[in-house]
Amino acid sequence: MSKINLGRVILGGLVAGLIVNLLEFVLHEKVIKADEMAAMTAIGKGGSTGQIWVWLVYGFAYGIVAVWIYAAIQPRFGAGAATAVRAAVVAWFLSTLLSGVALVNLGIYAANITVITALWGLVETVIAVVAGARLYRDA
Repeated sequence: MSKINLGRVILGGLVAGLIVNLLEFVLHEKVIKADEMAAMTAIGKGGSTGQIWVWLVYGFAYGIVAVWIYAAIQPRFGAGAATAVRAAVVAWFLSTLLSGVALVNLGIYAANITVITALWGLVETVIAVVAGARLYRDA
């Protein structure tokens, strides 16, 4: 079994992260902006321009971790899009779905926002990891 090529994980992960960040911008600025602002106002929170840097870093870190998952499972499932989709679903489940359930459970987000963000997140993660995985090669 070969070692994980960390340089290629980072390269593919940055591409995946870029895709995630672009699609998250569309989601939060065009699709759910009004509902999200209402939810944040209801709990006494507002957005700030300083927060965008945290989300950008988060998106790139998410992409890197998701491509790392691909690299880790690739020896077992083989290289290719099907394995990238498996890795994407794992990353999505651990990040988007579980955090969405927590936000609904805490009463921070309404179920409708969570369903939209969860489904959007699944599609964006699959697209991002498939793209990032295309750049991955074992060491």
